[in-house]
Amino acid sequence: MFALNRGTGQDLRMVFDARSTGGSRTRRDATRPAGRRPRSSVPEPDATVAATPADSEPESEVAPVTLRLDGKVALVTGAGSPDGIGYATARRLRALGASVAIVSTTRRIHDRAAELGVTGFVADLTVEAEVGALADAIGDQLGTVDVLVNNAGLASKASPEVLRPVAQLTYDEWRAEIDRNLTTAFLVSRAFVGGMAEHGWGRVVNLAATAGPVNALPAEAGYASAKAGVVGLTRALAMELVADGITVNAVAPGIIHTGASTLVELKHGFGTPMGRPGTPDEVAATIAFLCSPGASYITGQLLVIDGGNSVREAQYR
Repeated sequence: MFALNRGTGQDLRMVFDARSTGGSRTRRDATRPAGRRPRSSVPEPDATVAATPADSEPESEVAPVTLRLDGKVALVTGAGSPDGIGYATARRLRALGASVAIVSTTRRIHDRAAELGVTGFVADLTVEAEVGALADAIGDQLGTVDVLVNNAGLASKASPEVLRPVAQLTYDEWRAEIDRNLTTAFLVSRAFVGGMAEHGWGRVVNLAATAGPVNALPAEAGYASAKAGVVGLTRALAMELVADGITVNAVAPGIIHTGASTLVELKHGFGTPMGRPGTPDEVAATIAFLCSPGASYITGQLLVIDGGNSVREAQYR
């Protein structure tokens, strides 16, 4: 089945739904560790070769700093909302020249894909088989993913956020929060970093939050634990993949004005040092930089985007 990509007015994109495969199609072995690229070694000086004169300047081996992503393939998860961080990120990455794929759990992703002129996929990223089918489909249609933004994790009406003290939290509710906010990042990263390693270049940006890594609120233990886990996953992956030319970083948005924001959250946003909530575009700009070649010396880091709210000690009077 094919659908007209209204974003370009002419390209035909395949409509893909991972659930329709039933996990039956052959998938890459995501559990097989990718072969590590050897580190470059410096040869021992040859006594027969004259030393470089002190006044001569060696040629630079560092590529010019650029933010462009021409020729790269990017995947942004959790991009189904037209006013969310995932959508804003996909728009920026496409503007930087990347071929972009976006994914969410519902078919509304195809509307977002048409608006942006990108390719949309439907998959439940908490299900291993669906992530495997997604990886196969993206590989078939777009090629190896170079840039991965793990943004999936936002609660929905069908799967609302669990707000309950630990003493009252059921095991199923705990697992739902961990799976939605942490397991998704694990499964998707595992499916795509092997291809990046084979090419010797890649960028992974994970969406954490201030809740968990920086602070916490009552009745959000599952969410806070998962987001703190995202930071741990980020740092572990960064060390595992650094020799393969891949950087892995995380961003921690504070109060951001999206379609899912509640009035209470927005009110707290106006109490930040900057006096307003952040915007999805402001978060997307930071993510896009970390995805760029220009961010080549940044890995294993967490960047907080909260208007300074986590810095101050007390409310201003």
